[in-house]
Amino acid sequence: MTGVELGLLLVAWAVAGASPGPATLAIAGTSMERGRAAGLAVAAGIVCGSASWGVAAALGMSALMLANAWLVEILRYAGAAYLMYLGIKALRSGLSNKPLASVQAKRGGLRSIYLKGLLLHLTNPKAIFSWGAIFAIAVPPGSDMWVVWETFAALFVVSNLVFFGYALLFSTAAFIRGYQRMRRWFEISFGLMFGFAGLKILTARLT
Repeated sequence: MTGVELGLLLVAWAVAGASPGPATLAIAGTSMERGRAAGLAVAAGIVCGSASWGVAAALGMSALMLANAWLVEILRYAGAAYLMYLGIKALRSGLSNKPLASVQAKRGGLRSIYLKGLLLHLTNPKAIFSWGAIFAIAVPPGSDMWVVWETFAALFVVSNLVFFGYALLFSTAAFIRGYQRMRRWFEISFGLMFGFAGLKILTARLT
């Protein structure tokens, strides 16, 4: 793969990562509600979850999952259930009249926020297939393993830039003020979008 081709691949990976979805939604919502440290924590969990699937795909796990559809189905239902759970929590928060401080007190510390991001990505069955597909494009058949890991490292750096960039952007004062003014509407919107994402996973063709 030439340098130009690799550059285009990395741009495509960045665009895909930055596109609206459960991961970017979680980072934006957490950053606006809880601030920069919390936003970075959930982004770190998502990055670690993504890296876990990347390593699994590099080791050939995506092919194993394609050959064992029941593994994909388990992940599908777990991921959909978790997104529905997040959606219900957000809807309940949006429909509640409790002040923001009271809502935040129930959300846990940075560790639980990190685990939220990690679980969000680990229960996404599309993630490993995305990594598998990108490796199939970027790594020619018969290549040494170092080519696979070199590609993984480049994609991992891009993922870090995208997800941590989201956390830094949405934790700025302007976004936080906007969230505080319209918290309930944001929460209701997040709840509906998480619910839609859960339904989409249930109905998507993954293999």
